[in-house]
Amino acid sequence: MEKTSKIYVAGHTGMVGSAILRELKKQGYTNIITRTHKELDLCSQKDVNSFFESEKPEYVFLAAAKVGGIIANKEAPADFIYINMLIEFNVVHAAWKNGCKKLEFLGSSCIYPRLCKQPIKEEYLLTDELEKTNEAYALAKISGLKYCEFLNKQYGTNYISVMPTNLYGPNDNYHPEYSHVIPGLIRKFHEAVIEGKSTVTCWGDGTPLREFLYVDDLANLCIYLMNNYNENEPINAGTGKEITIKDLTGIIAKIVGFNGEIVWDKSKPNGTPRKLLDVSKTKNIGWKYNVELEEGLKYTYRDFLNSKKRNWM
Repeated sequence: MEKTSKIYVAGHTGMVGSAILRELKKQGYTNIITRTHKELDLCSQKDVNSFFESEKPEYVFLAAAKVGGIIANKEAPADFIYINMLIEFNVVHAAWKNGCKKLEFLGSSCIYPRLCKQPIKEEYLLTDELEKTNEAYALAKISGLKYCEFLNKQYGTNYISVMPTNLYGPNDNYHPEYSHVIPGLIRKFHEAVIEGKSTVTCWGDGTPLREFLYVDDLANLCIYLMNNYNENEPINAGTGKEITIKDLTGIIAKIVGFNGEIVWDKSKPNGTPRKLLDVSKTKNIGWKYNVELEEGLKYTYRDFLNSKKRNWM
């Protein structure tokens, strides 16, 4: 990309999209297009086609998606597969029809099988059953990356797919029920401190292993890949490090200032037992993450304290 290239960031108000937008501006890109949901409904094929026909972006970062934690995915699987597939196919198809030079599709590590061999290589996709708690979202993301792959094969496009591990950082969703694990725990412990609670109950037994990547690191990688990666296969984005949910919970409690007892509700689902990405591809092309987990959690808690989103109920 040139610094003056016309770049469209789809989903720029979300956690990932806003991080990509910040990083683009930080690196000196000056011709960036954005649209809010009110300005452009990505679920409308007609509206998306009209937007691409009039704006003709040269490069597209497709970070727009309907996302949520275990509860949200469990309660609305039809919404998760339908909305995400509409967004993906509308944007990717319109980009192709209007001569977009390169598109970057943002997926998720949940595309891989539930009991996948660890660490997870990109080639393990579709080798076994998915995790049932987020199956609908995973199927939508698999469909999106496959559409990019098939366009590349059939029409010679250069559309790449990035599969991030669990993300966290500024501009996350801190909803008490529908958030992901880190923002959910931050809110839970913060409220426990404010209310003077002596115990906090967390889901599962704390044994699952998870990998976490600070969203600003992902944004840096996304721009690096747009400029340096041209393969048809997906590429993983992560740290190559993992932590138990129990240990993660303890770190967050300490950062927030909760000194009480943490109780584990084993009647609630754990989700996938382990999910560690093989990140050798990103290492081989010369990229490495910058922000360590505890440092990133401190940044994220400061964002929570300053965020209007923490008041969502």
